Amino acid sequence: MRTQTRETQTHLTPERALEVLRDGNRRFVNNLRANRNLLQQVNETASGQYPFAVVLSCIDSRTSAELIFDQGLGDIFSVRIAGNVVNEDILGSMEFACKVAGSKLIVVLGHTRCGAIKGACDGVEMGHLTGLLAKIGPSVQAVDRVGEAALDRVERVAVENTRRQMRSILERSPILEHLFADGALGFACGIYSVDTGEVALLDQQFQAGGS
Repeated sequence: MRTQTRETQTHLTPERALEVLRDGNRRFVNNLRANRNLLQQVNETASGQYPFAVVLSCIDSRTSAELIFDQGLGDIFSVRIAGNVVNEDILGSMEFACKVAGSKLIVVLGHTRCGAIKGACDGVEMGHLTGLLAKIGPSVQAVDRVGEAALDRVERVAVENTRRQMRSILERSPILEHLFADGALGFACGIYSVDTGEVALLDQQFQAGGS
């Protein structure tokens, strides 16, 4: 598989970027892998990088975005934090990735059986973790207001949190909102199953007629 170049990145639409990730996840679930020469990619990316997407995921050891989406060196920016929450540093990283480095898609990826989500549901307070879990608090409150559902509380909060974090990126970053309005950037969010390896897409946002 080819290493991403400025040309391939430029000609990739946000919609197509999402399809590349979905195709990669299908390979992963079926225990397949694209043919790559990783050492060659080290050499080809030494002088520059042209990733086509940013994936914000949890630090959970089972949720490596490069593996889940079967991507190689230089393909994606991987941002990881417990509970896949958004803060100012992450927003700044995304602004660099999309405005400066040219990425076409931001994906917020939650996952099943998430320890950070469970901690937020249980009201855990411990050092700096207290402030991090507080960012998940609004999702816990939203789920609790709705009441019973088919999924258990932790899984419902994981879904709600993933959707909320995706929306907050657009709301909090004028730079990313402008790229989205111009059709140069798309958004998606999904849930990764630690049982099956499959990513279930929850929402996607693209501007009609985007680049």
